[in-house]
Amino acid sequence: MDKKLALDSKLVEEFVGNAHGNFERVKELLAQEPALVNATWDWGGGDFETALGAASHMGNKTIANYLLEHGARIDIFTAAMLGKLNIVKAALAEYPDALDTPGPHGIPLITHAEAGGEEAKAVVEFLESL
Repeated sequence: MDKKLALDSKLVEEFVGNAHGNFERVKELLAQEPALVNATWDWGGGDFETALGAASHMGNKTIANYLLEHGARIDIFTAAMLGKLNIVKAALAEYPDALDTPGPHGIPLITHAEAGGEEAKAVVEFLESL
């Protein structure tokens, strides 16, 4: 198997940065380089973030769902923002300490759920009950 070259770091930074809210640019960049879908940017000090993580803490369901449809790896933070209560419950049943594991930029799990608005209300209520 041939070793692939690393993605251009400026491209990764642009992709993750735009995933905070610029859906059109996210689509353009992903069409240009599909491997970006799971690329991770280090904002410094180990603050790693994927485009999906960016969309999730911003509550941007459109970008998050687009990335998931294109092969992004779902995590508990995204599940919380999208209101996927069964996923959040299952993850926390197996790994209860994940409740206090910070997401990108140190943002807590419940804040991701709150970013999901009405669709994630049941997740917020569940997390508050713990």
